[in-house]
Amino acid sequence: MTVWDRPEPSASPVSLDRKRIVAAAVEVADEGGLEAVSLRKVAARLDVGPMRLYRFITTKEELFDLMVDEVYAEILPEEQPGDWREALGVLAHRTRRAAVRHEWLADLLGGRPALGPNGLAVAESTLSALDGLADIDTVMRAVETVSAYFTGAIRREITNLRAERATGLSRHDWQRARGPHLTRELATGRFPALTKAVYDGTDVDAETSFATGLEWVLDAVAGKLARPPA
Repeated sequence: MTVWDRPEPSASPVSLDRKRIVAAAVEVADEGGLEAVSLRKVAARLDVGPMRLYRFITTKEELFDLMVDEVYAEILPEEQPGDWREALGVLAHRTRRAAVRHEWLADLLGGRPALGPNGLAVAESTLSALDGLADIDTVMRAVETVSAYFTGAIRREITNLRAERATGLSRHDWQRARGPHLTRELATGRFPALTKAVYDGTDVDAETSFATGLEWVLDAVAGKLARPPA
């Protein structure tokens, strides 16, 4: 039985409910990451005893499920996308923006399917835009392929943001600090392809890199969806 199958207690002497608990947990995670989230800390944020929370949530994993579903409400598009490409693009970009606001989300992406009401609504909105374009297996592989791309790209971006905070060095500061070492290694002539990438490649920001990669993946998916069934 999931947390959504279990009825919420009808009465609480301190006006406590799952919505307030989840909102407090999201605040704790936004401030300190998933490792900062515990029922004790969330209870302290709500100024109640930890045991009161167990009437609503039995495990920290249930709390994480509820937190993810809360953020899926931010990912759900305001309007139904017009076609499959827009639907998958909206899913990718809105997920990225949500992860930038809530960095802990990156640690929970790519796991088991989200079964909360908002997660199911996002899945329905996405899949309905691909309905009838191909057999269901091809449609599912298309969604999985795009999801695998943006999950990996988001995790890399969030990892870099965390590293910047931990070291106090921006990406460009880090590159300048390591520049002399890299320059010496490239000067050996053993890495011609890497040398070309370093000196001739265009430096782009995370958002541009994400958008470009997404378009390439969508182009590949388009080719599969356009292919007639065997």
